[in-house]
Amino acid sequence: MMVGRGKKRTRESDSHATDSVQKKKKVHHPCHQDVAGVVLICGEGDVGQLGLGEDVMEKARPTLVDIPDKIIQVCGGGMHTVCLTEKGEVYTFGCNDEGTLGRDTSEDGAETRPGKVEGLPRIVMVSGGDSHTAALSEEGKVYIWGNFRDANGHMGLTEEGVKNKPHQILADQEVIKIASGGDHLVCLTSHGEVYTCGCAEQGQLGRVAECFSQRGGRKGLSYILHQAPVHFRSKKCFIEDVFVGQYATFAKDRNGDIYSWGLNNYYQLGFGDMKNRFVPEKVKAFSKKNFVCVASGQHHSVTLDNAGNVYTFGRSEYGRLGLGENCTETKEPTLVKLDKKCIQISASNSVSFALLEDGTVSCWGMGTSKQLGNGSEDDAWLPTKMDGKQLQDRKVIQVSSGGQHTVLLAVDK
Repeated sequence: MMVGRGKKRTRESDSHATDSVQKKKKVHHPCHQDVAGVVLICGEGDVGQLGLGEDVMEKARPTLVDIPDKIIQVCGGGMHTVCLTEKGEVYTFGCNDEGTLGRDTSEDGAETRPGKVEGLPRIVMVSGGDSHTAALSEEGKVYIWGNFRDANGHMGLTEEGVKNKPHQILADQEVIKIASGGDHLVCLTSHGEVYTCGCAEQGQLGRVAECFSQRGGRKGLSYILHQAPVHFRSKKCFIEDVFVGQYATFAKDRNGDIYSWGLNNYYQLGFGDMKNRFVPEKVKAFSKKNFVCVASGQHHSVTLDNAGNVYTFGRSEYGRLGLGENCTETKEPTLVKLDKKCIQISASNSVSFALLEDGTVSCWGMGTSKQLGNGSEDDAWLPTKMDGKQLQDRKVIQVSSGGQHTVLLAVDK
């Protein structure tokens, strides 16, 4: 769900955790499932993010990726891909310029093929941003590698700089979910607390005042790179789930209220004033619906309610809202017409995806990068079905959108 760092931007800038651990998990998330499948991928892959070898630079329809183990979670980063196996191991492929893959890719072409990340305990969840990757162990411990960046370039991942191999953070916390924005990481603990770190320029950390948002200001980089809790107005606020976008963060409390913070230049936070938020604020526009998930791209957001309906809001260009060619920016969630109930959503850059209950994927938005997987480079202003030979006898159980590619987890029908 990320924007690829350093790449041209077309037309715009476990499931096997112990019972005791499972009982502690308080959020339901598509990643926490024990159905294993195969990985399909489409889009542009000039730095190896398709995992199809040195000679394959693009695929207009979903293509099978050769991974020796069964996969239970897939994640598309800015210019890399992360896959979690049913054994709790992690495979990565794609750009490794700043340690994003967490493994040695000195051998020619190694970054263009799936490779295993060593030195990790049993993992139950992964996430990936533009230049960083994170993994959550069955014991609730977080491991990260790679780098954060801002408008001025390289920031380092921690106060110690770039991390080329897995590095543990938040050692004294039990984390139950991780989520990566473009250049920030969000961790939800079993106590309902939210910890953030990374770039703070647009307010996406939710704990850094605007005057310190540029590399921590006089407090320095350590202020934003060190993981610290986000404070909500109510001290009794217990957060049950978190979601992220490229430059935004969303948090849902136990009462069903959703808070957001970060970039709001196209109303993508759900507020109608186009002002960035540097601290959490309750989204009143969400109170009308029981939203269970939020996915956010650069300048738009997608929401899913408990009845399986999908809504979009924010910037409209290239069809990313799925509301037709004549729509303009929308300030509040607007219903997208789909044929069937939706069970999962994903978004990045200028594209949106809805995984339907029958295992098909509806997609809309910019078609230039072939990210929609429908064989066309045309923009899709209304939901269109992703298709291809590899999907004829399979149903999709997960979809994750990266910078210029899309990765699917599928099983036989």
